Amino acid sequence: MSANAINWFEIYVQDMDRARQFYEAVLGVELRQLGNPDLPMWAFPQDFDSHGASGALVHHPEKPAGVNSTVVYFNCDDCATEAARVDAAGGALEREKMSIGEYGFVAIAKDPDGNLFGLHSNQ
Repeated sequence: MSANAINWFEIYVQDMDRARQFYEAVLGVELRQLGNPDLPMWAFPQDFDSHGASGALVHHPEKPAGVNSTVVYFNCDDCATEAARVDAAGGALEREKMSIGEYGFVAIAKDPDGNLFGLHSNQ
């Protein structure tokens, strides 16, 4: 493998409007609707010329939210900032900002659908 292992992610949600509003509020970004009329998807910001991966919120009638075991970490300038927005946006902060040594800091939260996700920053 010549590149990073992840190039896309999907977070399954039950209520797309609620999920979109939650992630936009916590991360301070605007999601963009993808053009699939059969499967509602809203993509996180992406720059194909930059390092890293992007992904989307997906409402799939056969895939329930909140029961997966994969944790997606969102890149932040200071993960404490985004962590402080979680409760007000309708989620639940599971673990406040903590050091992971030379790799920076993380905070862990759940979105309104019960999906676990991480916030990562170098400071």
